[in-house]
Amino acid sequence: MDFVLIGALLTVIVVAVIQLALVLHVRNTLIDAAASGARYGTLADRSPQDGVERTRSLISGTLSPGFADDVSYTRMGDGAAALLQIRVTAPLPVIGLLGPSGGIEVTGHAYWPDTAD
Repeated sequence: MDFVLIGALLTVIVVAVIQLALVLHVRNTLIDAAASGARYGTLADRSPQDGVERTRSLISGTLSPGFADDVSYTRMGDGAAALLQIRVTAPLPVIGLLGPSGGIEVTGHAYWPDTAD
């Protein structure tokens, strides 16, 4: 009887720790993809939309295409102090990779030089 109670409790704790690790992995992957897409979108021969597509490609290749549905960009500031911000809104994985949409929102930033000079 004691083994069953302790075993069930330990199983729940282990599964919760594994799920927490999965949530952190998804969050870190989304942050890295957004930052990489922002840097890519600020290259001289690229556009911000290229950065969004790069972010979607990285997320789809690493996690699932469902996590790459809501990716957008914003130019923050103007002139020499501009930044490209790529925002990713994805589902929060509650049970495995399944969960409510819009649960995680991350951003990546990159310096956007003024190329009008």
